[in-house]
Amino acid sequence: MAAAQRIVIENCSIATVDADDTEYACGYLVLAGNRIEALGAGSAPEGLENVVRRIDATGHLATPGLINTHHHFYQWITRGLATDHNLFDWLVALYPIWARIDEPMAYTAARGSLAMMARGGVTTAMDHHYVYPRGTGDLSGAIIRAAHETGVRFTLARGSMDRGESDGGLPPDFAVESLDGALAATEATVKEHHDPSFDAMTQVAVAPCSPFSVSTELLRNAAELARRLGVRLHTHGSETVEEEKFCHELFGMGPTDYFESTGWLGEDVWMAHCVHMNDSDIAAFARTRTGVAHCPSSNARLAAGIARVPDMLAARVPVGLGVDGTASNESGELHTELRNALLINRLGAHKESALNARQALRLGTHGGARVLGRAAETGSLEAGKLADVVLWKLDTLAHASIADPVTALVFGAAAPVTASFVNGRQIVADGRLLTVDEDAVARATRDEARRLAQLAAQR
Repeated sequence: MAAAQRIVIENCSIATVDADDTEYACGYLVLAGNRIEALGAGSAPEGLENVVRRIDATGHLATPGLINTHHHFYQWITRGLATDHNLFDWLVALYPIWARIDEPMAYTAARGSLAMMARGGVTTAMDHHYVYPRGTGDLSGAIIRAAHETGVRFTLARGSMDRGESDGGLPPDFAVESLDGALAATEATVKEHHDPSFDAMTQVAVAPCSPFSVSTELLRNAAELARRLGVRLHTHGSETVEEEKFCHELFGMGPTDYFESTGWLGEDVWMAHCVHMNDSDIAAFARTRTGVAHCPSSNARLAAGIARVPDMLAARVPVGLGVDGTASNESGELHTELRNALLINRLGAHKESALNARQALRLGTHGGARVLGRAAETGSLEAGKLADVVLWKLDTLAHASIADPVTALVFGAAAPVTASFVNGRQIVADGRLLTVDEDAVARATRDEARRLAQLAAQR
């Protein structure tokens, strides 16, 4: 640290989201290279060498960067469609369109999804990409390239489907892979792109899509592949009552028991949604430390239901937040999910005691880091952790009269991001991205959305 360039942030409120929920009403952070060197109450230590920048963060709250644990980037170019559908009808309506996605579309949609999240305080993102139509180019490489250009820490959950329409699945046959082809392509992606190091900017997980779009053999073999390669596992689970019925009819058991029978419960696994979980399911997740990506806005958009997040947290199930694909959450912003998670869960059985502001912030930061297997590196502001830090401006009309800054951030309007640092590099200044041209990204996404719509209309 002695030779590293230092950035000093002073005069801000700080919510560390550490194990003790330590907070400072007025404090400082010292970033040295890509690490947090020091933080605390009051002013930064005197005599620091190699300080290249000092930030007076009066009126701001510093938090860990937000961590998105479930997304489908490609859906950025199919937003606003099938707006009054449940999950299965929505998939039936959109799969024929998604099946026409090619490499330029995947790259452009990823840039749009990443830009929207990054300018709203996300420092670690993930993408569950499972649509790989034949002959459409290097989709995984395009997505990873977009993340690198945007400057966020990134996990690609390399998805797959091998159950097409002719096998009783929802996607068109030409949009699914063979069992062997999916496994081989997934292994190649892990070997080419996964970085296991402490400060990795790119990691890869193994991620068959869902019980109703993949075979039992693919699920089982994918779990074995991931553990042989030492990477994490991700899929959709228990999202709707229709999925529950499907699993009982086809496999003679509910989704959680089915996942356990295929090797898909464990501390190296996280699942999206988990809306329809009974007490036994939650106990199984807690016993195996299987993680959950809670996606409140998408669950509401598709009328899937309210996940039992308070019960999961009480059982010590790891839970993070997810945007989900922007065809079921058109805003594509994670910081709004802090508020939505709190409000929607208060409509459930626990009512006003379901979640509080600090629990919601923990879901979006440390909880997400646990789910992605990176809690030792990020997700809280602590000396030695990676310098993934966000400064939220809370002294404007939208928030200035709310005394508690964490309450202001979670309950209030979406707060402006004055600065966002990833790996010690600033990627957002005053609400604008420094790494990519937002206006150019917007134009490109509009053009690719039109091209995709034209291709889909020709089918």
